[in-house]
Amino acid sequence: MAAQQRKTGLGKGLGALLQQENIGVSNSPSSSTPAPKTPSSPAGSINFIQVAQIAINPFQPRTDFDEQALRELAESIEVQGLIQPITVRQIGKNEYQLISGERRLRASKIAGITEIPAYVRTANDQQMLEMALIENIQRENLNAIEIAVSFQRMIEECNLKQEELGDRVSKNRSTVTNYLRLLKLPPVIQAAIRDGDLTMGHARALINVGEVDKQLFIFQEILEKGLSVRKTEQLVREVQQADEKRRRKPKRTDQLDFQYQKIEDDLASKFATRVKLDLKATKGKGSIVIPFTSEDDLSRILELLDW
Repeated sequence: MAAQQRKTGLGKGLGALLQQENIGVSNSPSSSTPAPKTPSSPAGSINFIQVAQIAINPFQPRTDFDEQALRELAESIEVQGLIQPITVRQIGKNEYQLISGERRLRASKIAGITEIPAYVRTANDQQMLEMALIENIQRENLNAIEIAVSFQRMIEECNLKQEELGDRVSKNRSTVTNYLRLLKLPPVIQAAIRDGDLTMGHARALINVGEVDKQLFIFQEILEKGLSVRKTEQLVREVQQADEKRRRKPKRTDQLDFQYQKIEDDLASKFATRVKLDLKATKGKGSIVIPFTSEDDLSRILELLDW
């Protein structure tokens, strides 16, 4: 069935509003002249389109829909009708592709509505992806991972730079960068963000940790101890400071490593205990550490030193 103007008997909602605005839509049973059918839908128009003729948007960034929320929306549509039209593009005779409004379309199907109001727009694939993303960000509260995936798709599929992407979605570059960096986190952490077990604040702290094993350690600490964002940031700083301290520790050459290791082994044999050479940053300086386990053990070591 071709897209056509509002048919009689669809109930309340947009039909009543359009009738009040006198835009040529009839919802009255007494109307003597039926609304004309059109072979195609002009861009920018509002038409009532068969739900069966509308294909889902392949660029939809949202992957999870709250079933309870959909049922509640469906009940509202049954009573009030669909007030806000969806947006589609025409891809063939009596064939349309959804641009935005998938929740409304899904809820209408649940409500048993066979025909819904839609804006018909002209859009290419890039515009489809951009409009779907922007509509969802503004109205559907995508989770951070869904936003990050959508941003990545726009960069790759629409050949956008981060600055251009920021302009499209009204975000500054640093915000876009932070979202994209989420995709570098381990899958288990991404899943926790997606499922709401980890906040964006926790995630921003974790992306500042370079090594995966440390990210996973901090992640487990967050879950097990219920760390706040501030506590998480503090733990991240402590981990980074420990890493920096290790990086500043002087490194021996392979030859020196071998020589010092031999000295340590020889001393360990002499004193029958593990001996450690503690080298300082200044070349040629350091200390010898000989641990003891008791006063008798100390006396034994002192005898060996001829003390």
